[in-house]
Formats: sequence, C-alpha cells, structure tokens
Amino acid sequence: MPDVVLICGVDEAGRGPLAGPVSAAAVILDAGNPIPGLADSKKLSERQRDRLAPVIRERALAWAVAYAEVGEIDQLNILQATLLAMRRAVLALRIQPHQVLVDGLYCPQTGIPSQAIVKGDSKIAAISAASILAKTERDALMLQLHEQYPHYGFADHKGYPTAVHLAALREHGVSTVHRKSFRPVRELLFPHQR
Repeated sequence: MPDVVLICGVDEAGRGPLAGPVSAAAVILDAGNPIPGLADSKKLSERQRDRLAPVIRERALAWAVAYAEVGEIDQLNILQATLLAMRRAVLALRIQPHQVLVDGLYCPQTGIPSQAIVKGDSKIAAISAASILAKTERDALMLQLHEQYPHYGFADHKGYPTAVHLAALREHGVSTVHRKSFRPVRELLFPHQR
C-alpha cells in the first residue's frame, strides 16, 4: 500500500476587524473519514459552523489553531501577522504534513512544501475545515473579549468596523485590544495625522 500524502489545509479569520487577534487554523483531514457539509466558512451560517467545528476536531487526523496578537498586528502589519499565525498553526500540528495548502495568495514559511490557492476555502476540503475552525475559535475569543469590554459590542460584530462599533469607539475611546495601526482607530488616537 502506498504511503498516504498528508495534506494540511490552512486558513485565517479576522484580518478585517479593528479589534482582537487574527486567528489561523491548520487541519489534516482523514481521507477515510470524510466530513459532509464542509464549505468556505463565509458561506455557512453561524449555526452550521458551530455544528461542523466539533466534527472537524473529532475526525481530523490533526488540527491546530493559533493567533497573532494585536501588538504583533500593529508591529508587523496585518499580512505578516496573518502569515505568523498560520505558521504557528502548522508548526503546532501533532503530525507533520507533507504539503501545506493555504487559502489566498501567500504561504507562511514552515519549511514544508506549500502552495497558495486563491478561493481555496471553497475548493479544498481541508482549507474549508481550517476556515471553519479559525472562524469559530476567533468568534469564541471575541465573546470572551465582550465580557471584558462590553460597551464595544464585540459579541455582535466580532470587532469588524460596523457603524455600531465605530460609534462605540468614538464614545468610549480605544481599548488595549484595538488595532492601533488600522485607520479608524489610528485617526481617533492621532486626529491631526489624517
């Protein structure tokens, strides 16, 4: 029997928000135990994602979720911070994959052969699974941040720049979990540097 090639799918969640970390997940699916219903997390409802996430964790050969924190995002920029979170997720897997398939245009440096696939989260099951884990884990984290900073409404918008969030920022100022390098936050901190 030929050796099985272990393919790891990688995707991120939370590049666009003004607050909270960016998350990335790496998933090696078990070809002998497929998961019906996998799709790009953005095309699934919250209920569908919440139903699939534990199934992925149970059936995958290996999975990991990692983050780049707000300070790292501000220091590096969001693209480099995203690649850092992806690298951390891949390196945290308990099984090393033979190949890494990443949603998007760029691959993290992992020392493992990697390929970036545009719209990979809707083409490759392992990337779909990674997109679901990255999204559900980050959403859960934003609910925890909502407990600490209730007046920003993180439970509803997960840190994305909605009108409600922007109004709360103007009213309450910038918290320690806001990304100070992102324009709407930066303009509040440094109003004369527009």
